[in-house]
Amino acid sequence: MTGLVIVGAGGFARETARAAHDTGEFTLLGHLDDNPALHGTEVDGVPVLGDCDLVHALPGARVVICAGNPRDYAARARLVRRLGLPEERYATVVHPTAVVSATSTVGPGTVLLAHCVLTAAVRVGAHVAVMPQVVLTHDDVVEDFATLASGVRLGGSARLERGAYAGSGALIREGTTVGAWSLIGMGSSVLGDVPPGEVWVGSPARRLRTADATALAELDTRTTGGPVR
Repeated sequence: MTGLVIVGAGGFARETARAAHDTGEFTLLGHLDDNPALHGTEVDGVPVLGDCDLVHALPGARVVICAGNPRDYAARARLVRRLGLPEERYATVVHPTAVVSATSTVGPGTVLLAHCVLTAAVRVGAHVAVMPQVVLTHDDVVEDFATLASGVRLGGSARLERGAYAGSGALIREGTTVGAWSLIGMGSSVLGDVPPGEVWVGSPARRLRTADATALAELDTRTTGGPVR
């Protein structure tokens, strides 16, 4: 089996560890995390080996980055840029209960958790977090660094652009686009296109405010691991 290191030791990282174990494809070597208080401890029985840069001392291991939350959903992009690993170092973790059609594609560093469904001709980019029970229907496109929290549903031909975040239970209408680095609040219903860099909430979803443009401006295609897929 392939050795796997998970960058991060929080909730998403723990869920990914269980998914990786259940696939039977990986030997889980441990977590890496920049919190020194975690070093030398175990998380759900998996050791925390050291800080994130220790990945360079483990050249034979595959890597998946499992960081980020609604308050900092650009964390994965920053870590990818900081670590500077070649694409082939990144693993793709797909829980055995996930359904991925033969016409769909999933990029490196992406995690699909339990009971996700990709129906037909779905394209998911690199370093995407797809939480449990997400449904992506025909011809959807999810670009690099996007996050889909549990229970998100995308209608056909919808698109989440680079780094977009869809909160738990959000519904995205068919044919609509959520712009790069925008955030959709949990339980929201998106009925029309959302511009880049905005926060939308409600049902139907409406603009709440601008996202943290200062933090996100650094994370465009010039600085984060190549072009959008």
